[in-house]
Amino acid sequence: MRLPLPELPPALALCAALSVAMRAGLISRSALDPLQGRILRLEADGIGFGVKVTLWKNAFYPAFGSPDVTIRAAPRDYLSLALRREDPDTVFFTRRLVMEGDTDLGRTVKNALDAVDWDALPAPLARLSARLAGR
Repeated sequence: MRLPLPELPPALALCAALSVAMRAGLISRSALDPLQGRILRLEADGIGFGVKVTLWKNAFYPAFGSPDVTIRAAPRDYLSLALRREDPDTVFFTRRLVMEGDTDLGRTVKNALDAVDWDALPAPLARLSARLAGR
């Protein structure tokens, strides 16, 4: 039996990254308004790992309780999506990305992340992203 990894440290890291991206204008605050007070769970298939986050006012926080929507994919698929190697709809319709619960909320999150202005990344993050995309 595989024990789940502790969720809080990676949830804090994800919340910090999302909050910074939102404050920097990389992610639209208004696009994420439907997530206010709702719980989003991101799960990594095959490794028994997931994190729950919520948007409260102008920042993301780790969440506790039942998720409103769960998005599950393999780590390589999350990376492909983040690096824009694959279209989210392709990953979804090939069932490599699964949404459970409030799928309208899940689509809202997907659309907000699709709208991220990757060209506006600070230079160090842009270099890291380019390096990862090359691999």
